Amino acid sequence: MLHISLWFWAAFIGFILAMLALDLGVFHRHAHEVRPREAAIWTTVWVLLALAFAGGLTLHFGRQTGLTFVTGYVIEESLSADNIFIIVLIFEYFRVPRNCQHRVLFYGIIGALIMRGIFIALGAALVSRFHWILYLFGAMLVVTGVRMAFRDEESFNGDDNRLVRMVRRILPLSNEFHGSSFFIVENGRRMATPLLLVLLLVELTDLLFAVDSIPATFGVTTDPFLVFTSNIFAVLGLRSLYFLLAAVVDRFYLLKYAIAVILAFVGVKMLGEPFFELGVHISLLVIVVVLAAAIAGSVLWPQRRSSASRTSSKISK
Repeated sequence: MLHISLWFWAAFIGFILAMLALDLGVFHRHAHEVRPREAAIWTTVWVLLALAFAGGLTLHFGRQTGLTFVTGYVIEESLSADNIFIIVLIFEYFRVPRNCQHRVLFYGIIGALIMRGIFIALGAALVSRFHWILYLFGAMLVVTGVRMAFRDEESFNGDDNRLVRMVRRILPLSNEFHGSSFFIVENGRRMATPLLLVLLLVELTDLLFAVDSIPATFGVTTDPFLVFTSNIFAVLGLRSLYFLLAAVVDRFYLLKYAIAVILAFVGVKMLGEPFFELGVHISLLVIVVVLAAAIAGSVLWPQRRSSASRTSSKISK
């Protein structure tokens, strides 16, 4: 376990808040469509910041700590691919204007940071008190990996979604988007716009993915600081990664199986802790090789699929 002072925690969180304020307050003050070039620049920025952070950890705490952070970061980024595909389905279903998508993802990520912080704090407290929780996490990851590998393909249907039906019963909803507003006043009545409904669906999507991704990071390290920072950097890069990959993510059809293998691998690693130990460098090598093989295979042997064929999302169940 790393001995991290409260001041360092505060400095890290302050840096994240400053970057978010810079993002929304300076670079994206006005709603606009994020082009691939802009998305590529921001994706590169977030990856370089994560690598710089890993370098700082290596200098202060040693090579093992730096590799552990990178392994957790790569796991979170790889799981983001499935998350991105589901967000694409949501945006397509509700026909969210392109110039409003960044605003939804920005506030979605704010909520994701808060939820993941709470999840990680609870997970760290449970693991420190009940070590056997790690075996429960491991079994859950193995089951999730197997289910993901054999998951059928379906289309996302908002009319059948429980959250959509519940929100429509509780909140008065307008029928049309009103720019980037989440609420409007219509005929003297305050109403939510479809953009708020989309934001809630994005939040729920990340909540469900956090149930898999956070235990997967605990499979690499139980240090709460490394789990938290690797999650945060991956989530912060998700927005720009979405705009970079949204148009092509469905072409990498083998990523689903790569993610399933990674989840199962980490789960087996956690379950096998009493019998064998895999170094973090081996775990990182396995994860990178599996991801590279899935990407290369998707490019070399493209899948023929109709435009109507879409991968099912967890939120449609």
